[in-house]
Amino acid sequence: MKLDFSSLENATASLERSLKAQAAFEATLPLELKETVRSGIIQNFEIAYELAWKMMKRWLETNINAESVDGVTRRELFRQAAENRLIDDVDLWMSFHAARNQTSHTYDNETAEEVRESAEHFLAQAQSLLISLRARND
Repeated sequence: MKLDFSSLENATASLERSLKAQAAFEATLPLELKETVRSGIIQNFEIAYELAWKMMKRWLETNINAESVDGVTRRELFRQAAENRLIDDVDLWMSFHAARNQTSHTYDNETAEEVRESAEHFLAQAQSLLISLRARND
């Protein structure tokens, strides 16, 4: 069964646009607008991350074994995704998970900046995941 990746594609594209906007206007924006753009990046990261791990899980359920991913930890899910060549680095994906958790539990300027930096690294990984998913979408 072919899976529909459009939600993840759209979320990843939105994250990419927000990161490009920040890079293009960083020097000219006043502080309050910089913080607003950063907040948009973080929200786009949250959405893209959530869709990415859920799409990994859906792909594994559909193409490998639904029982093998039912109720597993995020680390185990990422391990299975790596075993099936959907991602390369389990620890890197766990760092994205930690960044996502930070946005839910703690929110200050320093944390926001750390999560924004994670979002930059996440974008390339999410795009790579999409390539892997598309290539193996039977």
